Order: sequence, then structure tokens, then C-alpha cells
Amino acid sequence: MSDVDNFLRQLHAVLQWPIFETGGTRITVWSVLYLIVLVLLLLAVARRIQRWLVHGPLLRERLDPGARQAAGTLARYVVLLIGFMVIVQTAGIDLTTFHVLAGAVGIGVGFGLQNVVSNFIAGIIIMFERPIKIGDRIVVGGVEGNVVEIGARGTTVLNNDNIAVIVPNSKFITEDVINWKYNDDRVRFRIPVGVAYGSDARQVEQILLEVAAADADVMEDPAPAVRLMAFGDDGLLFELRAWSRSLVDQKGKLISQLNFAIYDRFRQEGIEFPFPQRDLHLRSGVLEVRRAAPRPDA
Repeated sequence: MSDVDNFLRQLHAVLQWPIFETGGTRITVWSVLYLIVLVLLLLAVARRIQRWLVHGPLLRERLDPGARQAAGTLARYVVLLIGFMVIVQTAGIDLTTFHVLAGAVGIGVGFGLQNVVSNFIAGIIIMFERPIKIGDRIVVGGVEGNVVEIGARGTTVLNNDNIAVIVPNSKFITEDVINWKYNDDRVRFRIPVGVAYGSDARQVEQILLEVAAADADVMEDPAPAVRLMAFGDDGLLFELRAWSRSLVDQKGKLISQLNFAIYDRFRQEGIEFPFPQRDLHLRSGVLEVRRAAPRPDA
């Protein structure tokens, strides 16, 4: 028992070693260990509370995924803030003694961590104003994909190659953002089509409408439309406008299958595609054409 008592006394003495002292508050090894353990527990509890809210009470309220995720994230931040203040106070640390340290940290944040702070504030703005939501199809800064997560620092966008791109939240505040599903999940696609001069324009219009109507991914309402856009240098320039809801995330697939169908129908109907044509006019002189003599090694 004496060995155990000696060990406990030595352990207690080690845990009470002061690391530093400020404003009458002494920070010991025990205080540091206490803070580390409780902060880790706080992080785990806050994460569990967020998941419980998103998949529990908020799910029963029939909120959309973006609203549930935003509410759960805000609740997590509140739990972390209150929990950290309680942990620090229970550790015997008086926060009022860290004026100078807080000022130094504030200067550091202002200069060295301004990007982190701006992204964090932008994340809060996104959660409140909700210009983008989880599940939206967006384009920002050359990145296109579906929003799968909105975090405190960045937003995760999953592109069609199944690659996750972490976009800083500040980009959604300072740059132009294209949101394909902001108000509605219907999108109109524009497919340019050119035909050679001499083609029946009304026949081309009818064929394009029939091709769009036969595609299962093209919506009947709003109905597809065809526009004769211009008289080009080499042919007539049409534009097929078709609405789709099922392939908003795969616009290349819709355009490709429509182009394949248009090509097949034009071949069946004998409609030619345009190709560059140039007329050569000789204003004066004579153009002499001679046949070159065959080479000896030919």
C-alpha cells in the first residue's frame, strides 16, 4: 500500500506542476489534460447532436436536406461555444485574465487568419441566406457539380467524375455563382444544328421536334421548340430548345443522345450538313494549269 500511496503522491505532484501563471491563474499539467480530454468529448458530443437533429426531429419536420443540414450545423456551433466556455470555467481558468493574449490572437486573426475568418463568416451567410443548398447543381470558379456538404470553411462539390472539390465559402459570396436548381429543377438545353443551303427549313423544324419528342429525357411541358437563328456563311443555323428534369446533372448525355438522333434522321431524310465552301473569282489574267511530270522514282 505504501508503494501505491507513493506513486499516487508523485503522480499528483506531477499533475500539479505549473506550466505558466497569469493574472493569479495557474495553468498546470492537470489543467491542460483536463481541457484536452473534455474538448475532445465536446467535439464528439456536438457532432452526435448535429446528426441526431438532422436525421431525427428536423427530418420529421419535412424540411429539405439543405435546411436540415444548416440548422444542425448552427446547433453544433452553439453547443461547441457554450461547452467550451463551461469547460474552461470548470478547469479553474479565469477568462478575464487573458486580455493581452486575446488581443494578440485578435491581431493574428486579422492578419494571418483573415482568409479562414472570411470563409467561416461566408459559411454562416450561406446557411442563413441559402443561395446554395445541398443537392443543388452549381458552377463557380470553373468548378461544376452537386453540392454534397456545406461546412464552416468550405463547401464540398462532387463533379460528374466522382471527384470531390472543396470550394472555399468566400467564393460563393464574392464570385458569380450559377445555380441550376435554385428555383426549379427544370432546365432548358440549347442544341445548335446547322444544315446546308437548299434544305427545307420547315422539314428541318419538324424533324427536330420529332427527335425531341421521342427522347424520354425531354419534357413534354414545357414543349420543345425550334428557332432559325441565322443565315450562316455555309448553311442555315437552327437551335433546338428542349427542357429536361432527369438529366440536369448530365447535360452532356442529353445533348449527345439528341445529336445522335438528329444525325440519324438527317441521313434518312437526305438532309445535308453544311461544310465550308469558297468561290474563287479571277478578276484579271489567265490561270494556267499544267500537269507535273512524274518523278523517276515513282
